[in-house]
Amino acid sequence: MSTLEEKRKYGEHREETVAYLATGQGVATVRISGDQVGRFGLAHRCRARDVATTDGAALVATDEDVLVGPDPFESLAFGPAVAVTADAAGTVVAADETGRVSRYDDGEWTELGAVEEVRALSAGLVAAADGVFRIDGDGLASVGLDDARDVASADGVPLAATGDGLYRLGNGWLRESEGSYTVVAAGDGKSHAATAEALYARGADGWEAVDLPAEGSVVDVAYGECVYAATESGTVLVEADPELTADGTGGWRSRSIGLPEVSALAVA
Repeated sequence: MSTLEEKRKYGEHREETVAYLATGQGVATVRISGDQVGRFGLAHRCRARDVATTDGAALVATDEDVLVGPDPFESLAFGPAVAVTADAAGTVVAADETGRVSRYDDGEWTELGAVEEVRALSAGLVAAADGVFRIDGDGLASVGLDDARDVASADGVPLAATGDGLYRLGNGWLRESEGSYTVVAAGDGKSHAATAEALYARGADGWEAVDLPAEGSVVDVAYGECVYAATESGTVLVEADPELTADGTGGWRSRSIGLPEVSALAVA
């Protein structure tokens, strides 16, 4: 498996984070230092549908294949894919348009099962039209719900974005917020979720709307040195702590990269 370019210094004091975006024109890379969105460009031309990172590699689901890169991007011989992720062990998992979910191991794909219209994969979880599923050994186990659009795990607890609300798995699924949610993400002790109209962050008092410096529907959120988000229209957003910003104020910053049809974001 190819490895990603190591983080390099951006200026004298700050490391650079590389963000990968799945877009209608290809895989875009965006280099970010603190809250400053720097150089960006297309790393690979294709119709990218999803992107994930694991163990220094970028994984991409395209309308032709699953790729691993970035130097160069190489085929994993899966065929057209709609979603890709890596499990806790770093093993690649992908899904196709028919709902087939498969694991890549030792150069071979093994089918784990099929569901109705995969919408998202996140580590060991599957969001599909017929609910949430967990990868259980060499198969899929239904966890419940309907019309799941996205899934994430917050400190080992599954979260699900669905057409009628945002759910957390406890003693059954507990609805934490009503509405038509399309995105949910968790990492570094933080959780975010989005509808077509707004981004929300989970705080001590529950889910609260975030005041973003740009318009557009947020399609994905990722975590690293900062919190990163992207809109469908091609705006990259960064929320940095005050000590990581040039003016010491912290908060959200944004920059348009001019590449529409963004569907996913991952950082290395």
